[in-house]
Amino acid sequence: MPKPAKNNLWQPPPPGGDAQVLVWDPLIRIFHWGLVTCVATAWVTSDSAGAVHHVAGYVAIGLIVLRLIWGFLGTPYARFGQFVRHPATVWRYLCAIARGREARHIGHNPAGGAMVVVLLLMVTGTAATGYMLTTDRYWGVAWVGDLHAALANGLLVLIGLHVAGVLLASFRHRENLIRAMVSGYKRSTEPED
Repeated sequence: MPKPAKNNLWQPPPPGGDAQVLVWDPLIRIFHWGLVTCVATAWVTSDSAGAVHHVAGYVAIGLIVLRLIWGFLGTPYARFGQFVRHPATVWRYLCAIARGREARHIGHNPAGGAMVVVLLLMVTGTAATGYMLTTDRYWGVAWVGDLHAALANGLLVLIGLHVAGVLLASFRHRENLIRAMVSGYKRSTEPED
């Protein structure tokens, strides 16, 4: 039987009595909920295009830079090598989901890992085109504004798919993944994982 993760300042005691493992370290959780806040703030302030909208984009880019660094130097489940998979592996996992036979993963499953990469790229593209619109060279350039809007709208679709995937995995594997992204802990591995 796996033993719970050792507690220290970075690992608060796990909730509940079942064997738990710390998966999402504090930096990952701060990144995740910080990026959620930035994207929501940018979306709500999109029509005003004021300072709050711009700051949300700048903070989002800062968070992504931090996440990229942590993806190589961070804790085991935060590293890209742990969850970025070959497209064929992602496709097989999506097919397994369709058949109702997908395996549970402690970290990101292959589909979730792919979604992380795509979301990082979309937020980066949205923020980059938003920044371009603030420069003398691209201010008022129609194609940049159209691309910024298209990326922002595409990001909303991806966020919807991300939330749907989290809810589906939570239901299928009897595990509250939203709570895991708050506490950092998930249920330890089981024989069928």
